[in-house]
Amino acid sequence: MDIKGKRALVTGGTKGIGRAIVEALLAEQAKVLITARNTRDIEKVVAALEKEHKGRILGKACDVGKLEEVETLFSFCVEQWQGIDILINNAGIGIFKNVEDLSPEEWRSTISTNLDSLYYYCHMALPHMKRAGGGFIINIASLAGKNAFAGGAAYNASKFGAVGFSEALMQEVRHDDIQVAYIMPGSVDTDFGTGRGSAEASWKLAPADVAEVVIQTLKRHPRCLTSRIEMRPSKPPKK
Repeated sequence: MDIKGKRALVTGGTKGIGRAIVEALLAEQAKVLITARNTRDIEKVVAALEKEHKGRILGKACDVGKLEEVETLFSFCVEQWQGIDILINNAGIGIFKNVEDLSPEEWRSTISTNLDSLYYYCHMALPHMKRAGGGFIINIASLAGKNAFAGGAAYNASKFGAVGFSEALMQEVRHDDIQVAYIMPGSVDTDFGTGRGSAEASWKLAPADVAEVVIQTLKRHPRCLTSRIEMRPSKPPKK
């Protein structure tokens, strides 16, 4: 895909991996709509990026786990840009507790943010992509979508689900010239998650590493789809 001029929507785009993906897309001359829950965070990021990318960056608050807010977001996107070419589902949360200690609200929040949102956004984006003659969806999953760990039941469930959802969707729409890929990073140096220790270790992947893979995936020849991409730190601490 030639990214220049394409209309991209990035969820969770104000920090961490999402912010790095937004900056990488803008560097490739794409138009980018970022979304996150906090309006003030969006305004700060848009103001910072608009100086260099005037007319190609928009932002709007949205809780990705609430269908009515996603519907409003897509109405805004269509109003501004008449459609969408690239969807990056990046927003996510991590609550790491044993099942006995995990509240129903924490379970529901994890599943709605990390899994329900994929359905909401893809469900809304696909008709626009089909009318445009094609598009690209990249879901940011996790190696936790194949490797379960104690204390990660909610997160593992959401990411295992994200993997299955992405695999099925890829097969559904590949003949509509819509490519679906999912990226499964290991430990990334961000402030994501709670209760898993410091996120500042130098051995971890950088958000820019994930953003680079997103751009590489989008720019491959359309005859080639790398649908499942695993990333991990090259030299994690020895056990």
